[in-house]
Amino acid sequence: MADESEGRETAVAGETGRGFRPGSLDAVNFLLADVRGALGPYLNVFLVTQQHWSQSEVGLVTSLAGWLGLAVQTPIGAAIDATHRKREAIVLALVVLGAGALCIYLFPAFWPVLIANALIAVVGDVFGPAVAALTLGLVPQRMLARRMGRNAAFDHAGNVAVAALAGLVGWLFSQQAVFLLVPVFAILSSLAVLSIPAAAIDQRRARGVEASAGGEANGGAGDREKVSGMGILVQCRPLRIFGICALLFHFANAPLLPLVGQKLAAAHPEWATVMMSSCIIAAQLVMLPIAILVGRTADRLGRKPILLVGFAILPLRAVLYTLSDDSAWLIGVQLLDGVGAGIFTALTPLVIADLMRGTGRYNLAFGAVATMQGVGAATSGFVTGMIVDRFGYSAAFLTAGAMALIALAALFLGLPETAPASPAEAGVGPLEEPSLAE
Repeated sequence: MADESEGRETAVAGETGRGFRPGSLDAVNFLLADVRGALGPYLNVFLVTQQHWSQSEVGLVTSLAGWLGLAVQTPIGAAIDATHRKREAIVLALVVLGAGALCIYLFPAFWPVLIANALIAVVGDVFGPAVAALTLGLVPQRMLARRMGRNAAFDHAGNVAVAALAGLVGWLFSQQAVFLLVPVFAILSSLAVLSIPAAAIDQRRARGVEASAGGEANGGAGDREKVSGMGILVQCRPLRIFGICALLFHFANAPLLPLVGQKLAAAHPEWATVMMSSCIIAAQLVMLPIAILVGRTADRLGRKPILLVGFAILPLRAVLYTLSDDSAWLIGVQLLDGVGAGIFTALTPLVIADLMRGTGRYNLAFGAVATMQGVGAATSGFVTGMIVDRFGYSAAFLTAGAMALIALAALFLGLPETAPASPAEAGVGPLEEPSLAE
């Protein structure tokens, strides 16, 4: 995959002489997707169809766990900025994630599920900013757009793999058995993370600080002098706008797949896991080439035009779900998620890197935006559950579509283009080019 990009990254790795192989980062993204994907929407479907929980109960557990995770999202980003042990942070989070999934498998009652899901939500905050930080620390700025696209592509490939495997496990054994995949992939992910040499990570660049001429590569006084205060989160207007857009986007997008999965499971209870896997695979197969395309065009076309396309897909998808209950139609509409969410996922770490260039607060900002995303997702889980219980699925889909339209308008009117004015400026540090955060 992406032979040209791999060749360039290998050349850079050779220049640093620190032993980094691009395949290690590929494996991290692929396997971490497997860990997360083996839980995700399967939990909601399992609780509704097998444990006979109400929509309100599922929404309550999802929202409570989500809000607890949100409380630590931004502090986790700040901690990842500060620590030089980013690999170890990912491994520790994987241990907790695997234990939580095992708890859900063994004790699928309200309180064990609530506690395990809360722990999973907290440690899940680590993966996005930590992997993005590793990428910044391993890959030069001039190659960042392509590498971020490649990260997203391997993430989507991992989601396809685990969805197919989960569907097979659910069909051969039970929906509950799917949760046993998580500890297995947690072990494999830990091995992949530890295969990246610690010495290969430029700790300055990993937090968005470019090394000055003659400076130390991995910290020191120069690093401290160039790091912005935490107030950058409110001082950077484009970051605030992007965070609001992310909140609205995830409020609209997060409940769609679980709701579709529940409709499919109700119509075909014996095929519930297989149907859910079909929805995930359909979207992820589209996301994979979308991520590569975004990585290759984001510098040339700019971030905003591509984001607008992704945001415009979401309200259309929400409305289309209301037109038919046919299983083939619902799975077909789910393909649109591959375009909308695929674009958003690939561009989010790149937009944040643009905005935080030279501030030294990349992971803090990543955590803050992830918090906004989580606020939207956690809130929508409870809200849509209540709407479905009282007014039905179509009303929930249309509510999500209305929020998606508001997100599109906010993005179009409020967010400026964040890409460097020219490709040559992509590698210019903060001393030569003012940061967009200023």
